[in-house]
Amino acid sequence: MLLSEIEIFKKKNKYPDFKPKAIFFDMDGVLFDSMKFHAVSWLKAMLQVGLPFTETEAYMNEGRTGASTIDNVFVAVRGRNATEKEKKEIYKIKSTHFEACGKIERMPFALELLQKIKAENKDIFVVTGSGQPSLIDSLQENFPDIFKKEKMVTAFDVTNGKPHPEPYLKALKKSGLQPWEVVVIENAPLGVESANAAGLFTIAVNTGPLNPEVLSNSGANLVLKDMEDLYVKWDKLF
Repeated sequence: MLLSEIEIFKKKNKYPDFKPKAIFFDMDGVLFDSMKFHAVSWLKAMLQVGLPFTETEAYMNEGRTGASTIDNVFVAVRGRNATEKEKKEIYKIKSTHFEACGKIERMPFALELLQKIKAENKDIFVVTGSGQPSLIDSLQENFPDIFKKEKMVTAFDVTNGKPHPEPYLKALKKSGLQPWEVVVIENAPLGVESANAAGLFTIAVNTGPLNPEVLSNSGANLVLKDMEDLYVKWDKLF
């Protein structure tokens, strides 16, 4: 199955080869089991300022920067973008709710997969739309000796968040690699769209409540059920 997907990917993008030398990981819902907390925090924050919002919308908007998520809701409800003051106030409320959720656990099998990839001498990057400092800082604690700050792209590093290709293009530039030398691990439709638009082979792990078709329709080259599924199949995949 993977061989056919790789051939389709190479043909579509007119790439001469496919030899992964680096793996780009999304963070929320891939490395951390945090999306359920982000979803409820966004819901509470939006309702607190009188904006209708659902947890499903949170999952569908996963990967966007906080500012972009807020703008989308404002445009839909009030017909305009939020002001900078409104964005800062709402994101502060959302962050307060998120911090109150308590300790965020690693996604099962994320550490084991990262250790396997490190042993293969492949580069490891984080590409996230998150601007949640506590979560970004906890990467070192939860995944010791895996991540380096110079190999991270966060909400603070981009002008255009996912689904725009900028986050993954920026990571690609940092890596110094060709697009056919990278594999992306994502769990969100907008993240998949971003990686796909950057011309990168994308594996989606469906760790949330969405129908897997949403991920394949967003452009995922391969959809797996969770991180354990990816870990178990990794050696066969690559």
